[in-house]
Amino acid sequence: MNQELKLELQDTQWQYEYVDHDRNIARAIVYDGNEQFYFVRAERNDDFGKATLIETAGGGVESGEDLFTAIKRELGEELGVQAEVICKIGVVSDYYNLIHRHNINHYFLCKAEVFGEKNLTQDEIDRYHLSTLKLSYAEAVQEYEDRANTKLGKLIADRELPVLRRAKEIIDSNY
Repeated sequence: MNQELKLELQDTQWQYEYVDHDRNIARAIVYDGNEQFYFVRAERNDDFGKATLIETAGGGVESGEDLFTAIKRELGEELGVQAEVICKIGVVSDYYNLIHRHNINHYFLCKAEVFGEKNLTQDEIDRYHLSTLKLSYAEAVQEYEDRANTKLGKLIADRELPVLRRAKEIIDSNY
């Protein structure tokens, strides 16, 4: 249980041509004292197609930024939450062949402390219509499974469901 999760996933939805960039990403499974989990819902209509998706809060690590600073910034931006970083869950390497990108996702388990205002970019508001989902563990698993009916939804579910399951194991065994 103390071992970090390490997954290497391939894009099963789009044909591989080449990878021209890597993206370091900090992501979090966020929960509260009532074992409710917090996610981001995105409504997209872009190169990946039209879809409503569930995803963990997180995003790209900026130049000169460490992972802990990045995850705290991303949680404030996307969920409006200050959270305690409990532990690193692990790293999931995956690919978005459509945009020739390799994603290195660093996942953390974070406990929500205080909610406030989100700080979304105009693009996140206008293009992705980001909103917050508060779900039980079972509801979150079901939401990922339901949203796996699109190509991008399948890639996200394949990446995030194992992390969510590991987070639940950690919470149940330690907290």
